[in-house]
Amino acid sequence: MLLGLFLVAAWAGTQNALAGGGSFVTLPALMLSGLDARAANIASTLALFPGQCATGWVGRKMVSGVNGLSFKALSLISLAGGAVGAVLLLSTPSPFFARLVPWLVLMATGLFAYGSFGPRRHAAEGGLDPRLAGGIQFLIAIYGGYFGGGIGFLMLAALTAAGLAVRTAGATKNVLASVMNAAAVAVFLFTPGVPWLRVGVVSAGAIAGGYGGALLLQKVDERLIRGFVVVLGLALTVGLFLRQPHG
Repeated sequence: MLLGLFLVAAWAGTQNALAGGGSFVTLPALMLSGLDARAANIASTLALFPGQCATGWVGRKMVSGVNGLSFKALSLISLAGGAVGAVLLLSTPSPFFARLVPWLVLMATGLFAYGSFGPRRHAAEGGLDPRLAGGIQFLIAIYGGYFGGGIGFLMLAALTAAGLAVRTAGATKNVLASVMNAAAVAVFLFTPGVPWLRVGVVSAGAIAGGYGGALLLQKVDERLIRGFVVVLGLALTVGLFLRQPHG
């Protein structure tokens, strides 16, 4: 079981570095290991955090703010939103948010596909308004602290719509993901009943995969990254809709 969790986590770390959605791999794996959905969500967030930090560190020289909004401002927004989301997770039930996940991933995938392969007028016009971009990042950070699945897609969509090139957006979202999850981790560390052995195994795999994925992000052809993100986003959307409870 532990070896399986390590391999799954390595894949998740690589996937997070390139596009996002790694928690969609670790969350069901942790549930299959015997954890309930809420405990698995908390364990996944704790375990993936070191890998996100490693990924962000490798690609730190590629990060950027967006037009009129500095990277420091984006980081502070992400930290605040992540804290709000983590508190919400510990104090409210999640069925409503869980039902929104496939729609959010579908929306993010469509927006990213349009930004990558559609008309480029938005880039020439400077992308999203800074206030709108900041508001979107804050909402993504709240969602990230609460559930986390798909935040990579959502941030890639928002950052590319704001005018960043996909490779720069990928490196930037990797650092911002670690920032927003830092707030959630600070809250979850004091949650009783954390399965620390499984968290440690998944964390080790995520670090290895995240480091390798960050190196790939710097070398892989940008068009391949775009195509990978779109295909993966559509596949995750279909899978999430199929897993939705009926009735």
